[in-house]
Amino acid sequence: MQEQRSGRRILLGADGNALVNLVVVNAVLFVLLKFIYVIYQLSGMNMNSFEPTVLDWFRMPAAVEKLATRPWTLLTFMFTHTDVFHILANMLWLWMFGYILQDMTGNRKLVPVYLLGGWVGGIVFVISHYLVPHPAGQMAGITLMGANASILAVAVATTSVAPDYRIFPMINGGIPLWIITAVYIIVNFAGMPVSRPEIYLAQIAGGATGFMFIYQMRRGRDWSSWINQFFDWFENLFNPEKPSRKTKKKKDNFFYKVSGQAPFKKYPHITQQRIDQILDKINQEGYHMLTDEEKDILKRAANEEEL
Repeated sequence: MQEQRSGRRILLGADGNALVNLVVVNAVLFVLLKFIYVIYQLSGMNMNSFEPTVLDWFRMPAAVEKLATRPWTLLTFMFTHTDVFHILANMLWLWMFGYILQDMTGNRKLVPVYLLGGWVGGIVFVISHYLVPHPAGQMAGITLMGANASILAVAVATTSVAPDYRIFPMINGGIPLWIITAVYIIVNFAGMPVSRPEIYLAQIAGGATGFMFIYQMRRGRDWSSWINQFFDWFENLFNPEKPSRKTKKKKDNFFYKVSGQAPFKKYPHITQQRIDQILDKINQEGYHMLTDEEKDILKRAANEEEL
């Protein structure tokens, strides 16, 4: 429990907290669009022109020929909201599931899961647009926006990591996470229009991406590595003096070589620098990636603090 509390504390207080960054980007874009909308109203401009001249530059079109002229919308659509209740609900769900996912896997998995879920959901949306029949004249105007597919990816990934994780422990020992996820899926799907099956398919694809992300991670294949490497490269591009963020696996250290069973093992002295290195590893990779030696150091450090 002490180790879990330490991981949770450093995640919430860490620089570049992934969960906070995602919420901020969603909120800033929402405020920006609302600000432009208010300008349209105050200036007496035709409000019918707001969507084609402003909003269409952020939401993703289903038509490939239009998407080819605005490829960036494959990224911006998953951060775009225009309804207050829509963004509030999405950010609350994102905060709950994202907080748990960061706590269990570290600070560098949440954003990749969010992005991959949105991308796969967006691609499935475009493909299903051509497979699902639509009334004549409505094909060109179909678009997708909102973080729903990305959040469903985060929700399913979090549940795949720890399905028995319990929240609200004051309620009969806590509610299992898989029940919360099931409630979210039901509420989310109930709010979608029945006439838009491509939206259902997009969100199902997002959820499946979250499951496959954890499935592959447990087999040693990290789908987040190339995304994190890109972010590190981009960050170092504007800050070349910052040391590159590379995590090396640390082996157990002995003070002499032994063969067979060691007659004696000396424990290294616990220093603040060593503790900071372990906490940084928890922040980047999660507590489950610590070696037995590192877990023992944290445990002994906690005992010394209590004394």
